[in-house]
Amino acid sequence: MPEASPNINSLLAPLLRALAAAGPNPVVLIDGPSGAGKSTLADALVAHWPGANTPQLVRMDDIYPGWDGLDAAVEHLHRCILHPRYSGSPAAWQRYDWAVNEPAEWHPLHAARPLIVEGCGTLAARHEALSDVRVWLAADDELRKRRALGRDGEAFRSHWDQWQQEWASYLSRETPEIRATVRLQATRD
Repeated sequence: MPEASPNINSLLAPLLRALAAAGPNPVVLIDGPSGAGKSTLADALVAHWPGANTPQLVRMDDIYPGWDGLDAAVEHLHRCILHPRYSGSPAAWQRYDWAVNEPAEWHPLHAARPLIVEGCGTLAARHEALSDVRVWLAADDELRKRRALGRDGEAFRSHWDQWQQEWASYLSRETPEIRATVRLQATRD
């Protein structure tokens, strides 16, 4: 098992405790603002998963249909992944191809494996009853912006304000942090 950084270890500990009470096949949602460290936390959770049944990881970044696609991705998560899985129907997600700006291939999900979904928009109100562990990951605005621009480069810089407006609308409408069963604060890289 790979060793996690001290910061990730401190974030993983309460999450692993929550998983211990969630049962053998949980749905874990990780939300928070852009650049907070959701992807890093999800990768570490997969690497340190407490059971033998490795979880499936879905990244909202692969679903958003463009820079103004937060609401559409939230709907896709509900309609194609969480609701079908909860009701015992086949679940799948469709990748959005950012290079050609159109939907791409579908990815089926296996009902017998745990599921982690990470990204902005996962803790929408209608997802609460369809999930077992709900994580809110916060970080200082300066740290978040540095991480996001470092990760996505100049391509994201011109869209930062646009994304932040969508994010602010989502926060106002959904108040996602109140749905979290685990609240974490990233303090450094």
